[in-house]
Amino acid sequence: MADELLPPPDNATPHPAVAYDAGVRLTIPHYDAIHEAVLSFIEALPEPPRTWLDTGCGTGTLVARALPRFPETRFVVADPSLAMLAVARQRLSGPRVAVLPPCGTGDLPSGCFDVVTAIQCHHYLDHRERRAAVAACFDRLRPGGIFVTSENVRPLSRTGLDLGLRYWARFQEQAGKSPSEVAAQLARFDREFFPITLEEHLRLYREAGFVAVEVLWCSYLQAVFYAVKGEA
Repeated sequence: MADELLPPPDNATPHPAVAYDAGVRLTIPHYDAIHEAVLSFIEALPEPPRTWLDTGCGTGTLVARALPRFPETRFVVADPSLAMLAVARQRLSGPRVAVLPPCGTGDLPSGCFDVVTAIQCHHYLDHRERRAAVAACFDRLRPGGIFVTSENVRPLSRTGLDLGLRYWARFQEQAGKSPSEVAAQLARFDREFFPITLEEHLRLYREAGFVAVEVLWCSYLQAVFYAVKGEA
């Protein structure tokens, strides 16, 4: 990857980005299992990816785990947060990783990759932005490439949503969050992040042009999907 893709060093890393890795495990059930499902699936592909784009990379956790498991793969990581990228840059320093300047998925520069991953990031987007983000991932895959994404998902019924939110609250309480912290997190649902149902996910990826769309892993309020771009 070209050195000019790397943003300038950031000498001040804000605390929220540093604390993200610990906090996310108190918030998202099975967070590490989601990463393992993604990595194991990509390991099972017929050929290891030569190039891999991770958009919405956060602090670089997924690629940090991928690097020793895919020794011949070159990675590009992107995120809209400068603070997150500062942590990712420190964690992922090395010749096989390029860190893009801050950008959301819909604003990614052009490229061609064997694999594109987007882990727990597109549920912050509204309908139009989400469609644009998925289209950007599709466009940056080579023919036959694989898109793998993990998202919060909306239960299919009002009853399911009510029970799902209770389940999520209990998980956070048992993980050690205070009642006020749990209430604040649940209040973000449909205000700061906007989950869609499994059915809506599958339709979105098919409409983007993917020829095969599947659910890889699901645990009530989170799911992992993969989608295959057709051969030219």
